[in-house]
Amino acid sequence: MTPTAAPADPRVRARAQWVEDFLRYASAERRLSGNTVAAYRRDLAQFDAFVTAYEGTNDWRWTDVDRVSIRSFMGELEQRGFKRSSIARKLAAVRAFYAFLQRTERLEASPAHLVRTPRGERALPSFLSADQARSLLDAAGEAARRDGSPLALRRWALLEVLYSCGLRLAEAHALDTTHVDLDAGQLRALGKGGKERVVPLGRPAAEALRLYLASRPPGDSRAVFHSLRGTRLSRRQIQRDITAQLARVAEGARLTTHSLRHSFATHLLDGGADLVSVKEMLGHASLSTTRIYTHTSVDRLKRVHSRAHPRGGE
Repeated sequence: MTPTAAPADPRVRARAQWVEDFLRYASAERRLSGNTVAAYRRDLAQFDAFVTAYEGTNDWRWTDVDRVSIRSFMGELEQRGFKRSSIARKLAAVRAFYAFLQRTERLEASPAHLVRTPRGERALPSFLSADQARSLLDAAGEAARRDGSPLALRRWALLEVLYSCGLRLAEAHALDTTHVDLDAGQLRALGKGGKERVVPLGRPAAEALRLYLASRPPGDSRAVFHSLRGTRLSRRQIQRDITAQLARVAEGARLTTHSLRHSFATHLLDGGADLVSVKEMLGHASLSTTRIYTHTSVDRLKRVHSRAHPRGGE
């Protein structure tokens, strides 16, 4: 760690010295990595520059900073397009610095203590369009009927069940024959925390399952999805099979087995399903988890509006 050159102005020099003291403490006593210490240096230098501009003078002390100054710093970062994760990291640097000043009795209370960390962005899930999903499932069904092998029928059944029911990978892996009621068109999924839920099974999925179950080799009598050796299909094999098929309809997109679950929820909401019903079918504990799919749907509507409306792109 190389200290910066000492500035000429006494107060600026004093501020810089306190930062150097903190960085030495972070490196020597807390044994933080060199990258972390370097990030602290950059973030505190940026905060120093902001406060100088905010105060309109270089003649200020670290003890002069209050919560309003820190919140204003965060607001400026947001206006400049910084991600919330970056803003949160810079706030963490300011908090750590002021915690050090408080610990070394250079001030009584940290102004950063009650400043709330911005909520992190939730990445919108990847999903298939309705046309892509239809193309994928129709092609799998045609190939399975033409081939007639247990492997082709299993691939089709897996796709249909994952998309029709919005199952997680682990739920498809754990699915037993006793969980499936083809006549009633439903299945029981064992979700997180051992919670069971009943999910409707669409007609194409029920047909695919019926044909697959009639063709599969003898083996584990409980498991719905078998390997060719007759053992319960592994999660890795399910993921590998599904990912390979997804690549055919969405080349270049990073789609996984979970993308079919995301597609299930998005297409239900696009089709007019209410949020509470989708929450129940997904097995979410909280409605806030399901709401991410409303953002996905709104984003899709915005893109449609931009392309289709005469003044949508303006």
